Amino acid sequence: MAVTLTESAAQHISRFISRRGRGIGLRLGVRTTGCSGLAYKLEYADEGQPEDLYFESHGVTVIIDPKSLAYLDGTELDFVREGLNEGFRFNNPNVKGECGCGESFQV
Repeated sequence: MAVTLTESAAQHISRFISRRGRGIGLRLGVRTTGCSGLAYKLEYADEGQPEDLYFESHGVTVIIDPKSLAYLDGTELDFVREGLNEGFRFNNPNVKGECGCGESFQV
């Protein structure tokens, strides 16, 4: 079981944590919402919880709660720039469908 970052995502996260001046990594999880059922949630983590799982990718720590890992196992997080837009892209092999607006997914 693993969650990885592309080099682009790792560089973006590292720069943000450095500018922020604190943080141990990126917390990645899922929440119930939207028309397809699940949505990703991302936040910078200042501390971990005892039940958290930790993955290291390109020098960045990714923190996931055990319940979210079932939906995220094998996911690669990328950071992309397309024209004037930029943001994270989830390459999740578990996704079976997504809503039309792209806000939620189902497994």
